[in-house]
Amino acid sequence: MEKENQIFGIRAIIEAIQAGASVDKVYIQKEASGELMKDLMKVMKRGNVKFSYVPIEKLNRLTPNNHQGAVATISPISFYDIETLINKVTESGKTPLFLILDQISDARNFGAIIRTAECTGVDGIIIQKSGSAPVNGDTVKTSAGAIFNVPICKVEHIKDAIFYLQGSGIKTVAANEKTDQTIYEVDLKEPVAIIMGSEDRGINPSVLKIVDEKAKLPMFGTIGSLNVSVACGAFLYEAVRQRN
Repeated sequence: MEKENQIFGIRAIIEAIQAGASVDKVYIQKEASGELMKDLMKVMKRGNVKFSYVPIEKLNRLTPNNHQGAVATISPISFYDIETLINKVTESGKTPLFLILDQISDARNFGAIIRTAECTGVDGIIIQKSGSAPVNGDTVKTSAGAIFNVPICKVEHIKDAIFYLQGSGIKTVAANEKTDQTIYEVDLKEPVAIIMGSEDRGINPSVLKIVDEKAKLPMFGTIGSLNVSVACGAFLYEAVRQRN
C-alpha cells in the first residue's frame, strides 16, 4: 500500500468519508471500541464503505503513525457520476464507446484493461462499487498511467447503469461465450457499451438478461476462454476497426 494513498486515524477517516473522498477500504483493529469507533462504523455503513477487522500488527505495518486502530486506503483518482459522464460524451458530438466491467476483481487485469481502453479511445469505464478491483498502486502501474486519462464511473448496480445507457440511446453488448453470434457480426459503429465479466464467473446472469446483444470471440484451441484483459482488447479493437 502506498503511503500517499492512505489515511490513518479515526477522525481523519470519518471526515474523509463525509467529504466524499474515494475511500476504497478501511482496516479496523480487532476488538476496537469507543464512541469515536462507533461513529466511524455508522459513517462507513451509511457511505457503503468496505471494511475489515485486522490484528494491530497489520495496522502497525501499514503506517508508523498513530493510527488509533484504523487505516483507510483511498483512490488516487476521482470518480465520475454516470449522468455527468454520459452527458459529457453525448454532447461532445463523437460516437460514444463505453466499457462496463462486471466485478472484475484483479487489480492488474483492471489496470491492463484501462490501458487498452485508453489506447482504443474508450470514453469512460463503468464499474460497480462492490466487488470490483480497487484502484491502487498495482492498477496505476499496469495501466501505465492511462488511469489518469480515462474517466471511471462507480455505480451501485451494473443493471441500473445498463438501463440508463439504453435510455440514452446507447446499445449494450455483452461478451458471452454461450452465444452463436461473434463480435464481428455486431454493429459497433453506433453508440455502444461493451460489457466484460469477472475473471471467474463472467457476466452476472441477471445482467445478461437485459443487454441488447451478446457476442463471443471465435476460439480454435483446446482452452475454452481468454484472459479477460486480452478478450477485452479484442472486443475494443474490433470497434476501432469498424469505426475506422
